Amino acid sequence: MGAVTPRTVSLAGRRYPLVLPSVGDPRLHLASVVVSIHVLGQLGLGFQVSVVQILAAVLTCAIIEVAWTFARTRSLVWPASAMLTGSSVALIFRVLGTENGEYWSWRGWHLFAAVAGLSLVTKYVIRYRGSHVFNPSNVGLVVAFLALGSSRVEPLDFWWHPLDGWMAAAYLIILGGGLLITARLRLLAMSVAYWIGLAAGIGVVAASGHCMTARWALAPVCGSHFWWTIVTSPEVLIFLFFMITDPKTVPAGRVARVLFGATVAVVGTLLIAPQAAEFGSKVALLGSLVIVCAARPLFERLFPALDPDEDRLGRFLSRLTVGDGVAVAPRRAFARGAIFGSTVVFVVTGIVAAGAPSREPPEVALPGTVPLLTAEIDPSALPQLTVDADVAMRSDLGDPGTAQEIAVTLAENLETEAQALSSGDEELLSLVDSGDRLREMQQRMHESVSTGLTVVTHYTFDSLRAASLIRPPGQGALRLGVQARGRQEQITYDRDGVEVERVTSRFALTFVLSRPTGDRWLIVDTRPMG
Repeated sequence: MGAVTPRTVSLAGRRYPLVLPSVGDPRLHLASVVVSIHVLGQLGLGFQVSVVQILAAVLTCAIIEVAWTFARTRSLVWPASAMLTGSSVALIFRVLGTENGEYWSWRGWHLFAAVAGLSLVTKYVIRYRGSHVFNPSNVGLVVAFLALGSSRVEPLDFWWHPLDGWMAAAYLIILGGGLLITARLRLLAMSVAYWIGLAAGIGVVAASGHCMTARWALAPVCGSHFWWTIVTSPEVLIFLFFMITDPKTVPAGRVARVLFGATVAVVGTLLIAPQAAEFGSKVALLGSLVIVCAARPLFERLFPALDPDEDRLGRFLSRLTVGDGVAVAPRRAFARGAIFGSTVVFVVTGIVAAGAPSREPPEVALPGTVPLLTAEIDPSALPQLTVDADVAMRSDLGDPGTAQEIAVTLAENLETEAQALSSGDEELLSLVDSGDRLREMQQRMHESVSTGLTVVTHYTFDSLRAASLIRPPGQGALRLGVQARGRQEQITYDRDGVEVERVTSRFALTFVLSRPTGDRWLIVDTRPMG
């Protein structure tokens, strides 16, 4: 059989070696998974990222890698790793204001290019014993989120979409591709150790009363719902299958890798515990890998790789339980059990303590000082709140009784606003309003003091429709847009409470409602209906 002629390409009269990836390259398999998720995200999962943004990240990394490799080797090498870094950045990174379906939006393309390019550069400049220290996309994303903040950028949500055919396909691709690739690289045990550790740690956090606001949920995500969201999140599955398993940034030994994965889970849990919003929780998850990657030399020193033919993990575990082939003395067994138990208690206590800031209750007024809502609303006088199909699918508002409770609450809130303005009671106002609406009503209250004229508005509804879900920046709690039509009566009183003017008119407004504490719906904004 003759020798295989190496590929070359001619440039400016000279020929240079051309290196293309092989069909069996794991990087191509991983890239196929990531690209498939990108396609599903654009077509059915509502990903808020444009094709231009994705290409900006991928092409920036490709150009840098080709130039860097050519300068060092005078060869043209297909930038498989670099393009994977760029597509991974584009999968998780988001610029606020980009909407799903804006395929050719150039919004923030330079941020995608910068984050992807800087991520790749870390592979060249931060090295240990001939290999990069950090997963490039991981460290680049963490730095970007911390530097730019939630007012400009955000990570991909923990929860992408209601469970349907699109999500089923995403899970199938992630699980199928993840299991095949990690098993081939002999990193599946590390991924499993990570998932078990995270499930246990987040279970402790959830049991301690932790809640998290998320822009895909109408109320704070708490308790078992919080635990289930994290451990089954497709984003977490991508993290454990494709990010912590970078062969170049994990220890060489099997035992070290299992402990590496478990440590990433513990550190991630400790960082997530004090976070009250999804933005902080997601950055904490990503940041845990950055921290533990920096400690990789310690894992390799304490748990060096053994002979590849040995069952290294089994040998290590047998030493923990029965010693070096000899029955362990009771005293020694007790000491090992005590160390293990103490470690578990220490970690659990640390997780609970770390989550204390996010569980601090708001200042509670003394009994008798909190005003009670006295607005009397006749539910039978209100029109039925209709719920659009898209809103019902993405929320818990499909039940007519639940929907009508929102209609009653909105009417109570508006009538309480009128009572608060009439009496000048800001505390009463804060029980039904929040955000921009609260500031607007407070401003009206202050103006009434300076002018001596108080304007209160009473609303009568003809129709109510839950027509939209509004995602605020920073991955805060999801908001509900209720379109209302009817009549409004504006009454003006002088300083002595004497009626000066009464004006009746038609109105068409969208009342934006939120449940920041998970209890009562509050009015956070109003918008004219277009």
